[in-house]
Amino acid sequence: MFRYFKKILPLAAALLLVGCSESKNKTSDSDISAINPDSTTASENFHTSDDLSIPLLSIETVNQAENVLDFVTKPVTRHVAESIASWTPNYQMPPEPYYEACKITLTDTDNTVLLSGIDAQVKARGNWTTTYDKKALKIKFAQKQNMLGLNDGAQMKNWLLLAEYKDASMLRNKTALSIASEILEKDGLYTSDAEFVEVRINNEYWGVYLLAEMQQINPDRVNITEALQGYTGTDIGYFMEFDGYFVNEPELQQFHVDYADNAPLIPFDGNNGSGKTMQCLGDDKKDIGISIKNDIYAQEQKDFISGFVNDVYKIMYYAAYEDKAYVFNPEFTEISEDTSITSEEAVKRVVDVNSLADMYIISELTCDADIYWSSFYMSADFGAEGTKKLVFEAPWDFDSAMGNKDRCADGTGFYAANIVPDVNGGPEGNGEYVTINPWLAVIIYEDWFQDIIKEKWTEAYDSGVFERAYSLIESDKERCALAFERNYKKWNNIINNDSFAMELSEKAASCKTQAEAADYLSEWLKSRVEFLNSNWHK
Repeated sequence: MFRYFKKILPLAAALLLVGCSESKNKTSDSDISAINPDSTTASENFHTSDDLSIPLLSIETVNQAENVLDFVTKPVTRHVAESIASWTPNYQMPPEPYYEACKITLTDTDNTVLLSGIDAQVKARGNWTTTYDKKALKIKFAQKQNMLGLNDGAQMKNWLLLAEYKDASMLRNKTALSIASEILEKDGLYTSDAEFVEVRINNEYWGVYLLAEMQQINPDRVNITEALQGYTGTDIGYFMEFDGYFVNEPELQQFHVDYADNAPLIPFDGNNGSGKTMQCLGDDKKDIGISIKNDIYAQEQKDFISGFVNDVYKIMYYAAYEDKAYVFNPEFTEISEDTSITSEEAVKRVVDVNSLADMYIISELTCDADIYWSSFYMSADFGAEGTKKLVFEAPWDFDSAMGNKDRCADGTGFYAANIVPDVNGGPEGNGEYVTINPWLAVIIYEDWFQDIIKEKWTEAYDSGVFERAYSLIESDKERCALAFERNYKKWNNIINNDSFAMELSEKAASCKTQAEAADYLSEWLKSRVEFLNSNWHK
C-alpha cells in the first residue's frame, strides 16, 4: 500500500531542497504551453512543468454540449435532496448523480503519459458531500486500468476522486489511510491506497483530489468470494457497511439489526462507564442497520447474512455481559449455548478479533464524528476458502475526523466505544441525540480483547507507524504546496465555507490556509498518539 508515495519521496525531497522556494512564487505562461500549448487559461490554474509535485488527471467528456459539465456541478444524491426539500420551501429537486461518457488521460510528475484517452464513465458520488460545489467523483473504466501504481499495480475498473472539500488540510483521509494500511496489512486486511492528483475537466481546472480505490469485493481489494451473476446460494462472500443510510438501498441490499434486542452497553470512557449505559437504537434515534455493498441475487442470501450478523452480535453480547458461550449450528442459521467452551472462544469462533482490534485502534485514533453512523465496513465469507467469520476491514471517510469536527478536540479522551453525539451535535451531545457504535463497544471491556489492542498498538508505535504519519503530513504539505494553492484559488472554500463551517472545531475553523490546517492536523495527531500511548503501550 501507498507504493506511489514511496516512489516519489526522493523526488519530493529534491524539489524541496532545490526548487520549491522559487516555484512557490510564480508560474510562467511558458510553463503552461509546455503542457497545453493551446491553453489561454490563467497560469495558476494548471499543472506546470516547474511544479512536478503531483500527477495530472484530465477528464474529457465525449459529449461537448454547452451544459455537459452539469454532471459534476448539479447532481445531489436523491435521499439527501429529499431531506433538504423537507425543510426548504420551493426547493427545486436537482438531478441524481448520473454517468457521463468520458476519456481519461493521466500524466505523471515527469510528464510521462500513463493513460491516454481511456474510455470511462464518470459521475458525482457520495451522500451529503454531493451538496458541495466541489463534488467527489467516481470513475468507471470500460477496461481495467491501474492508476499511478496504486495497490501494487492492481488493475481495476472502479476508482474514486475524493474532493476533501471540508478538510482545509486536504490531508486527513490520506494520513488516516496510510496509518490504517500499516496496521491492517499485518493481518492481511484491505485498506485503500491513495495519492493526490490535480484534475482538469474539459480543459477547465478542477482542483486537487485524492485518488483512491473503491470499496468493493475483488482479489486485490476486499478479498472474499464474489457471487457469480445470478447465483442464489448462500455460500458466497458478503461485504457490508454499518450504515445509517441503509434504508435508501434496494430492499435486497439492506437489513435491520436488533443488537441483542437493543441491550444497553457500558460505554468505554476510561472510567468504567461513569455509571452510564447506552443503546444503539431508540425512539429518538435514527435506525442504524447494514447495507450489503456487493451484488446478491436472492432473498435467501439476504436472509442468511442478516441472521448471521444478528446472531454474531448476540454471541458477542452474551459473552461480554453474561459470560456465556453461544455457538452456531453447522448451517450457521441458529445459535445455542455451549458450556464446554469459554465465552472468549465463542467470540473468536465467529469474529476475526484481530480485525476488530485493528479497526478499533483506527477508530479511536481518529475520533471520527461518523463512527456511529456510516463508513464502518465488515465482511463475511462463506465460500469454499472463506473463514466464516465476521471480519472488520476497509477503513474509510476521515474528512470529519482527527480534530476537524469537535470530537476529542484536544486529542484526549476515549471516544470510539464511548457515548457519541449525532453528527449535528456538539461534543457534549447537544444535537438530536446521543448513541454508540455497538460493534466497537460490545466486547471492549473484555480483558483478553484489551490485551490484543495493547499488543497491536505497542507494535505499531514501536515500529514508527505514527512518526511516519507525521512525516507524511509535512511532506505532503510541502510537496503539494503549489497544487493546494491552485485548488484554493479555484474553490476558496477555506474562507467561503458556509456549507460546512458549523461542523468545524474551533481550531479547525481558525485555519486560514492549507499550511495552517496541516500544522493543526499534525499537532492534533501528536496529542492523540501521546494520549493513547500513555494508556496502551505495554
